[in-house]
Amino acid sequence: MQYKRLFDFPQYQLDTYPREDALVTKKNGTWVKTSTQSFVDQASAISRGLLRMGVQKNDKIALISTVNRTEWNIMDIGIMQTGAQDVPIYPTISEEDYAYVMNHSESKYVFVSDKEVYDKVMSIKKDVPSLKEVFSFDDITGCKSWKDVLQMGEDTSNQGELDEIKASIDIEDLATLIYTSGTTGRPKGVMLSHKNIASNAMHCDERLPIVKGESTALSFLPVCHIYERMLQYLYVYTGTGIYFAESLETISENLKEVKPDVMSAVPRLLEKVYDKIIAKGTDLTGVKKKLFFWAVELGLEWEPYGANGWWYEQKLKLAKKLIFSKWQEALGGNLKAIASGSAALQPRLARVFNAAGVPVMEGYGLTETSPVISVNDMRNGGFKIGTVGKMLKETDVQIAEDGEIIINGPQRMIGYYKDQEKTDEAIDAQGYFHTGDIGEIDSEGFLKITDRKKEMFKTSGGKYVAPQVIENTMKQSRFIEQIMVIGEGEKMPAALIQPNFEFLHDWAKRKGISFTDNKDLCANERVIERYQREIDEHNEKFGKWERVKAFELTPEEWTIEDEHLTPTMKLKRRNIKSRYQDLYDKIYGTKL
Repeated sequence: MQYKRLFDFPQYQLDTYPREDALVTKKNGTWVKTSTQSFVDQASAISRGLLRMGVQKNDKIALISTVNRTEWNIMDIGIMQTGAQDVPIYPTISEEDYAYVMNHSESKYVFVSDKEVYDKVMSIKKDVPSLKEVFSFDDITGCKSWKDVLQMGEDTSNQGELDEIKASIDIEDLATLIYTSGTTGRPKGVMLSHKNIASNAMHCDERLPIVKGESTALSFLPVCHIYERMLQYLYVYTGTGIYFAESLETISENLKEVKPDVMSAVPRLLEKVYDKIIAKGTDLTGVKKKLFFWAVELGLEWEPYGANGWWYEQKLKLAKKLIFSKWQEALGGNLKAIASGSAALQPRLARVFNAAGVPVMEGYGLTETSPVISVNDMRNGGFKIGTVGKMLKETDVQIAEDGEIIINGPQRMIGYYKDQEKTDEAIDAQGYFHTGDIGEIDSEGFLKITDRKKEMFKTSGGKYVAPQVIENTMKQSRFIEQIMVIGEGEKMPAALIQPNFEFLHDWAKRKGISFTDNKDLCANERVIERYQREIDEHNEKFGKWERVKAFELTPEEWTIEDEHLTPTMKLKRRNIKSRYQDLYDKIYGTKL
């Protein structure tokens, strides 16, 4: 038997690496395990139940969950086996966007995780004519349970019908519709086939240090995003046990309990982990403090493959024994790789975590590329700081004349759902998808991303500014949580800054600065002066035309819920500029 479609993967695990802990969710303080056999059986029961409900090939079924959990994965496989497609939706987007995605996809059913999501769906249900019924994973009064579908599928008399449908599904067939979170405008429905995602998972298998049938993974990035979802298929394919973290707040605790071999992360999370570690080091005194920062400084100089020489490696051994071993323990003690994606990783973080024996491997991709295009791998000389690694097998990346990265390969999407015009804009006549990212490939085959094509802007003096490069550098400051560089068509670049309020509060107290709230703190002259010093220090790394000449602090945190950020923590630039138009006008002068 060939295992090429996504719903073949659980069966492949059952045939080759069956596990008692294929999927594991914590409920009421206990890790509840679902075996590979149970995973396969429940997914088939869901399929039979859906067929009895009248679900047909190419119907759409929405899935919305606030956290990753076993039920989501069972539903995912169960839906795909019927030839229908699931439509994962970010739980945190607005009710208006819920309605848009469900209407655009013509979703017939929706499965939600809990009452909060259920209430949001019910508030717009009347606006979605195609929506027949809502089911929930949690028990909610007045809402049907997903278990109802399972029970409908306990009768195996329609298994023959299911087998026929499964046999008719081709690897080129549509597997899922993923709506991009979008930094501008309405989300687009990305059509991904079984081949798109399955090939990506199998090719990424060669880049992650997983021991087949033995490794464990901690999953917490949203599974509605293709990155975590593809990795979960990879975990299933390689017989890796998937443990679902309870929430972002419990990751530290869950890491110590699960002791995973692999996990994924976004750079913002790694930045927060690093900042917390540094804060703890700052609280030390005497020799302990000196040793801690000696180890950190050593880590920030790290180069792979012993490039710093014998003496450096000896010092690093000592640093690992005295300091870095505690970092490893805090992350469970077994991590062989953290796959970092979704945004640019600061080189200093790649250096210090790898020096500490916590291998962070940065990769690159988009929803439209299922998602991975390239990824670093410490083995076989496949790792280079400041790059996103070498291309996956069968992946053809070219750099267009204007520096844009264009890509073709088995992971390239089918197109945008119900939008041939945007599909034709994104995929050229030769079949290359235009990523919108600017980059270069070095002589050793490593890909480097330099900026987003659409986010680069010209000042009124005609000089190009690449905001992401400046933002990633400025975010190295412990005072800065988020920053957006502005200045398109203006005389100079400037920035809107969301302070790291936790750190800023501590700093203000140490300096004897009294304040009533964040607004008061952001207006304080000493605070503004301190931020100016941070900006001035980092400005030295840039040419005169691209230096941040002015800034304003925002007194509120930038969140996904308030639509400052996409669910993958990218800046929604248009929203941020609109929300802080008064600060923008203050910097550049009120427009008449």
